[in-house]
Amino acid sequence: MSSFAPAAVGACAGFVLGLGAAVAYARTRRRSGGGGLAARSEAGGGHVPRHIAFIMDGNRRYGASAFGPARRLEGHAAGGRKLGEVVEWCVGAGVRECTVFAFSTENWRRDSGEVALLMKTFLDQSVEILARARERRIRCNVLCSDPSRLPADVAARLRTLEDETRGHTAFTLNLAVSYGARSELANAARALAERARDGALDVAAIDEAALGAELSLTSAPDLLVRTSGERRLSNFLLWQMAYTELLFLDKHWPELEKRDFDAVLAEYARRARRFGK
Repeated sequence: MSSFAPAAVGACAGFVLGLGAAVAYARTRRRSGGGGLAARSEAGGGHVPRHIAFIMDGNRRYGASAFGPARRLEGHAAGGRKLGEVVEWCVGAGVRECTVFAFSTENWRRDSGEVALLMKTFLDQSVEILARARERRIRCNVLCSDPSRLPADVAARLRTLEDETRGHTAFTLNLAVSYGARSELANAARALAERARDGALDVAAIDEAALGAELSLTSAPDLLVRTSGERRLSNFLLWQMAYTELLFLDKHWPELEKRDFDAVLAEYARRARRFGK
């Protein structure tokens, strides 16, 4: 994920715009009768990942390279548009769920003015996102391990986005906002400890399943894709990705092409997932 440096407000703004484009595409597929997701998955013979996680890295570097250092912000807008395309490719391939790293708990360390601008951008765009999600029956989940840092109006808008799309089943978009895997795990451990302290939970019953049920994301991505040549997880879904296939691409996020996505799916299909067997 791009660091929240001076141009990174544009990256997250682009992310919100790209999400709107992705939902709009899914709505268009419904109108055109472009094949159901379940049918597509079955046609894939089980080799298409059901759930893909993305770390969208390299927007700022792409902007500096493509437009010059003074216009690197435009790289983040390009990254947002690319998200819309990538979700389009996922829907077409039969993927049912995507999780994207939008804003980490570490990003709160950045300049307060930049963070405030990001929050305003989300508020400006979230109404359109919700309208499109309602039309297409797309469920939006927010993964937030530190909600206390969010402004009250942003937190309320995130709750509305989740509540209004909770019953939707056509596709799932998980948005990691103010999220860090370490704090997510600490929150889960704390919740279990409080229940045990209050007598509502036997300590002997605390196992992997009990801890996993307390996490903000209970499904496990089949595949993680990170762009821009970085080869680390950056505190993203550390529990959920214990057996996730990892793919690291040298291209910056906005440079991703459909043929790259197809190559990612082909590589995933070649891998044998044994889960320790």
